[in-house]
Amino acid sequence: MNFGYFNSPIGTIKIEADDEYITAVYFIDKNSTLNTDVEEVNDSIIICKKQLQEYFNGITKCFDIKLKFLKATEFQKKVWKELQKIPYGQTASYKEIAERINNPKGCRAVGNANNKNPIAIIVPCHRIVGSNGKMVGYAGGIDKKEFLLSLECEN
Repeated sequence: MNFGYFNSPIGTIKIEADDEYITAVYFIDKNSTLNTDVEEVNDSIIICKKQLQEYFNGITKCFDIKLKFLKATEFQKKVWKELQKIPYGQTASYKEIAERINNPKGCRAVGNANNKNPIAIIVPCHRIVGSNGKMVGYAGGIDKKEFLLSLECEN
């Protein structure tokens, strides 16, 4: 397994990959004792870092990265693939995603899958809001979610 770190405007992000696919992108806790100077990068991680930098600079609006979901149920994969269809700068509710995957009563299950998304930003779980349009949970923290949505609305 390869890994690298990306210093974003909202915190350090760890990127994990196998030989060909990105398998995880997540925020590192501020109190982490990880040595972010040590990396084992490959081409997938280099491309991911470049596209993340372009995303935060307002250039990339759609990621072109090969992804692989490890340890995921078919339902989770279905939800995460649907999240990738939410356009840059737009949002959807848990209910809308549940309806799009033909599981209209599955709002809570969609929320649980969203919470377990292993590939933050690229699989844009930050674009999910409550049915009333309000900010709801984000594994990285609501402040990060607000930043990402604000970034996308500005560009």
